[in-house]
Amino acid sequence: MSERRLENRFLCADLAMVNWFMERGVCGAAEAVLEDISRIGACVQVESAIPLNATVSLAIGHSTFTGKVRYCVYRDYGYFVGIRFEDVSSWSSAAVEPQHLTDVGALVQKAPSRHQIDDAPRPLSINRRD
Repeated sequence: MSERRLENRFLCADLAMVNWFMERGVCGAAEAVLEDISRIGACVQVESAIPLNATVSLAIGHSTFTGKVRYCVYRDYGYFVGIRFEDVSSWSSAAVEPQHLTDVGALVQKAPSRHQIDDAPRPLSINRRD
């Protein structure tokens, strides 16, 4: 599956609270695990499905971000919900820094390519017979 993200994301693991609202008045709330976050959106894991295009309020620590549900997919043990923030510059690590924050883009840039690994010098081994 190809990566379709518009913005570099940061992997994280932090607890959050999600509230959602629909035009029909349907609403809900759930505790969530924040999986990743970027300047324009986030992915959370929840126990119940959240409807597509629902308006979402995502509370992380003392900060709250609003947006719309872009996808909701069940995987193994929960629903992964993608949220696109309404204000595309709403999140930054200065605003709130989730626990265990990891810059995926930096990891990919630092990782050696297969070509670099195959052509790397190997240590010499000397078999000595005394």
